[in-house]
Amino acid sequence: MQFIKEEFTSTLEIKKSKFIAHLCPYDQFDTMMKRLKEKHPKARHFVYAYRYLNEFDQIVENSSDDGEPKGTSGKPSLKALSGADLINCGIVIVRYFGGIRLGTGGLVRAYSDAVNEVCEVAQTFLYEKLETKKLVVEYTNLSKVEYTINQLNIKIKEKLFDSDVTLILEATKERLDELEIRL
Repeated sequence: MQFIKEEFTSTLEIKKSKFIAHLCPYDQFDTMMKRLKEKHPKARHFVYAYRYLNEFDQIVENSSDDGEPKGTSGKPSLKALSGADLINCGIVIVRYFGGIRLGTGGLVRAYSDAVNEVCEVAQTFLYEKLETKKLVVEYTNLSKVEYTINQLNIKIKEKLFDSDVTLILEATKERLDELEIRL
């Protein structure tokens, strides 16, 4: 699975209708939707789709046709997001009607193409489930432990200094398990 870290935009014009696709991380989705509705008050439709992982590692998906004929815009957009193997993201396609009806098949193709186009320009990253671990280290071993942590590409989120040093680490389960083996 892939994810994005910032917003990407792409514009597609078909038979005088303009499809402006905006792809963003899921946590920015509501803000982006509000901003786009303010920015494009004359747009006819704001079709959206999103996919994210919940706390149980289940994929939650939703979409809306926003007034387009049922099943012609939201579902195809969601399928295109799924086909691009994107997670934790949302997409809003702003449509300006150009006066020519596209028909059911034309709408499905147009919305799918708009999503595919923005997915092609988006910079994606491999999704890895991260876990947090607390590690207590003696001062005398700190530099050795930090060296091993850096070798394994584990992020130190926090360092707490007391009688010992407490490190709050973040990495994949595999990297954290490897750290335990090496220590």
